[in-house]
Amino acid sequence: MEQVRIGIIGMGNMGSSHAKNIFDGHIKGAILTAICDERQDRIQWAENMFGNKVQCFNSYDDFFANADIDGVIIATPHYDHPPLAIKAFKRGLHVLSEKPAGVYTKNVREMNEAAVESGKVFGMMFNQRTNPLYQKVRELISSGELGEIKRTNWIITDWYRSQSYYDSGGWRATWSGEGGGVMLNQSPHQLDLWQWTTGLMPKRVRAFSGFGKYHDIEVEDDVTAYVEYENGATGVFITSTGEAPGTNRFEIVGDCGKLVVEDHKLTFSRLRQSEREFNRTYKGGFGEPECWKIDIPIHGKTTEHIGIMNNWVDAILHGAELLAPGEEGIKSLAISNAVYLSSWTDDWVEMPIDEDLYYEKLQEKIEQSTFKKEDNNDITLNVSGTH
Repeated sequence: MEQVRIGIIGMGNMGSSHAKNIFDGHIKGAILTAICDERQDRIQWAENMFGNKVQCFNSYDDFFANADIDGVIIATPHYDHPPLAIKAFKRGLHVLSEKPAGVYTKNVREMNEAAVESGKVFGMMFNQRTNPLYQKVRELISSGELGEIKRTNWIITDWYRSQSYYDSGGWRATWSGEGGGVMLNQSPHQLDLWQWTTGLMPKRVRAFSGFGKYHDIEVEDDVTAYVEYENGATGVFITSTGEAPGTNRFEIVGDCGKLVVEDHKLTFSRLRQSEREFNRTYKGGFGEPECWKIDIPIHGKTTEHIGIMNNWVDAILHGAELLAPGEEGIKSLAISNAVYLSSWTDDWVEMPIDEDLYYEKLQEKIEQSTFKKEDNNDITLNVSGTH
């Protein structure tokens, strides 16, 4: 194969952006051959934009049966990601899915199993992994320079949204339309980076969520989650769409210092002696290890979605290592599912979570939801990335 023929499902903001990038030649070794969307106005947009060079379908079944493609990019509502990916794998197609991987881990696990069985290249659109700043954070931790992690803390509250934003679509901020609020819509990138940079997954979670705390919505718009890790470290994740001005500050404290990401900068407060060693050997009473504050230089630039698509195509054509393997999408989703379950049950949640219990609780929320898909045809505008 010298070129990957790509079809895109979902022509909302992100899907149409991906389509234009491929069509305009920004993805080396890729050609856009088909698109699919259930909304006729989006089909018309694609026909006007791409002419007769791209096949257009308004039916998923028709698309999978007749599109001239080697791989698909899924940019649909959250709930549709796993079932569409599974269909694609059964057709022998490579898959790149927008985030989140899905709404609940139970069917995302089925998607991962289908991916492995197919042997096809499966990527997730975690475009923030292309950011050299977070790559440097991961490098400093994985190399051991920070030492064993003691604490993580991410405050990400600069997602402010007005009531008019939520009122712009009947599906927005509903359990049946989106499957969640700020944890599932705005924060998946940070949840992914939280575990990707540190290499840690929580062993248990205790969370407190405000459902409609600052807005007239049924899902959460404010979350404080406390987690514990296997090595004894702890973490806190705070997010909200109801604070102005907001904060975006990520701290990781290790035995050999502290990393802080804020204002697009990385600072390393580096200890000349590990804290644990200093604690054991220092005899002077008051005192602490000598610390150097270093502004870490960041080289390169974030390639965002184009970078992830190029990497995915390179993996298909040349066997390149994926920066964001699709199977890893379940990790950040598992954290958000644990946060919801803890908030709903008002109790600790051990990980891995009880997936059947989570699914049961989610179905209860969906049944009570104000949005019914059959009553509103604008659900396809709920495209991952259109936050």
